[in-house]
Amino acid sequence: MNLSPCQKANVLMESLPYIKAFHNQTVVIKYGGNAMINEELKHTVIKDIVLMKYVGMNPVVVHGGGPEISEMMKKFGKEPKFIDGLRVTDEETMQITEMILLGKINRQIVSLINGNGIKAIGISGKDGNMIRAKQRDPRLGLVGEVEKIDISLIKTVADKGYIPVISPIAYGKEGETYNINADEVAGKLAAALQAKKLILITDVKGVMKDQQDKNSIISHIKSNEIRKYIEDQIIGGGMIPKVECCYDAVSHGVERAHIIDGRKPHSILLEIFTNEGIGTMITN
Repeated sequence: MNLSPCQKANVLMESLPYIKAFHNQTVVIKYGGNAMINEELKHTVIKDIVLMKYVGMNPVVVHGGGPEISEMMKKFGKEPKFIDGLRVTDEETMQITEMILLGKINRQIVSLINGNGIKAIGISGKDGNMIRAKQRDPRLGLVGEVEKIDISLIKTVADKGYIPVISPIAYGKEGETYNINADEVAGKLAAALQAKKLILITDVKGVMKDQQDKNSIISHIKSNEIRKYIEDQIIGGGMIPKVECCYDAVSHGVERAHIIDGRKPHSILLEIFTNEGIGTMITN
């Protein structure tokens, strides 16, 4: 889409109040879905994050990597297994998970941010004992849930001008390694950092009243409405843990949480810097 100079000026003027409002504020972004795979979308997400830093915001990135983990497991002759949407993780699967998340995806994101003129640094939840986890369910093996977060390492690197890029891997109290759902890590981090916003990048438009009607998106949900939406099966399946993650964040001091469609180019900027926003916003 080609904009006239006047239209471009209007876009900039519309964004100005938001730039002021979010200056020096922390925004936690969970980066996942098709936006991690599609090369064009990947670059627009990175540019959005870089722009946030340039205009004075403090983005913190938490990334997933499920599809690439599954692909590598198959190359090793292991068939991925899931219970309630969570990957069953034995020792070998955990090694593959670390290899993909830390050795590939985290490095790629850091490299792309660095290549756009902003300093980024890759961090695992194991680094500096940032995240302490406990086993979620014995049936899932080495899948953990967040027990404790120490934000001192994140604050140290952010204060030095770096964008932290975090892999959702953590130690247990006995030194065992756990894989944690990236949405959960993002939500818990947002609460611990008292972030202004939590943004979950997904492969859906947001919460829909009718899955068959693309125009039925619910743009705003209050936290006290969530249970009824789940009971009425408006929120179901894989959307439940995402909404619950947002609920947990806004219940612990995060001002707003957003579920947005990462398949839409520059979805982060559209959410933060425009009057309409996109996706579903959850507030307390």
